[in-house]
Amino acid sequence: MKLRKFRYYFLLALIFPVSIVNCQPSSQKIPALVKEGDPGFVSSALIYSLTNKPTAQCHASTMVDLSYGLMAAWFGGSHERNADVGIWVSVNKQGKWSHPVQVANGFENDSIRYPCWNPVLFKPTKGPLMLFYKVGPSPSEWWGMLMTSDDEGRTWSDSRRIGKHAAIGDLMGPVKNKPIELEDGSILCPSSSEVEVNDKDKWRVHFELTKDLGKTWEVIGPINDGIEFNAIQPSILTYGKGKLQILCRTQQGNVGQSWSLDNGMTWSQLKATALPNPNAGTDAVTLQDGRQLLIYNHTKLKGEFPSGRNMLNIAVSADGIQWKPILTLERDKGEYSYPAIIQAGDGLVHVSYTYLRKSIKHVVLDPSQLK
Repeated sequence: MKLRKFRYYFLLALIFPVSIVNCQPSSQKIPALVKEGDPGFVSSALIYSLTNKPTAQCHASTMVDLSYGLMAAWFGGSHERNADVGIWVSVNKQGKWSHPVQVANGFENDSIRYPCWNPVLFKPTKGPLMLFYKVGPSPSEWWGMLMTSDDEGRTWSDSRRIGKHAAIGDLMGPVKNKPIELEDGSILCPSSSEVEVNDKDKWRVHFELTKDLGKTWEVIGPINDGIEFNAIQPSILTYGKGKLQILCRTQQGNVGQSWSLDNGMTWSQLKATALPNPNAGTDAVTLQDGRQLLIYNHTKLKGEFPSGRNMLNIAVSADGIQWKPILTLERDKGEYSYPAIIQAGDGLVHVSYTYLRKSIKHVVLDPSQLK
């Protein structure tokens, strides 16, 4: 086993030299704030207006492409971590979003209720629509939940805990970003855990694999120790022939990355990319033409404006190593964060993200015009 791992990491080193994988942040020209008529920009609108909010706050959206249109979900309530926070859903038919409805809450019984967190929608090729989410008092104490729909979200099954595993404790499913479906139909979920050790956060990335639509699970990793490189919330990019890449939120000031050559069974050491990360969630998608899109906050955690979550950007790459910022979706005081990105069957790219914690914004892009 040790010899196999040595050969694997030696091969990774040949393909992804340390000078590239461990690249340092560099200055990059950031595009001006996007406006109507810009190449690739189709539309932008709030899923619900600021004057007709179903909840005081919202966060952490997810999207899926269905036969009748789009579905988006997020968590919402009076405030993150409050017990009244549940999972809300809206559907987009013919360009119009429905009024949000709550489909899940954190009731354990009549007297105990916990907040809900980080929903993730996913539709496998064969199987029901899946809605993963978390329940618990905090990210270090939450557990994964799953509910399914056989009619694309018109009705839902009862929710259930995903389960436990000796390697990580409570299973999460995908912790923030969408899974991918492997050629054999297995669902590979990018996941992570957060624990507090001596008043410091210890963040570790792992993967949860199911071959039977969530009935049973295997765990891969964790792939880092959470000491030298703290990372969570990976998204998975694909390159064919078993080659995968993850991009992660980190505490190191840069988007993190790791590579696999065997469909996610083993992974290279987590390293920094050249893209900044202000300790904020990202998401990424492999386009039908083979390019990669990343949505992220191209800022530092602190400093002059824009910093933190004041600016939200999209970058493109052909190889996952060299990234070019091509769009600035937001640039203003306030929070624009926790994005989700998918490509629909018609080729258009759909983005959703937290808008000031007051609504979820939906942006449509035409990737054929993005250079």
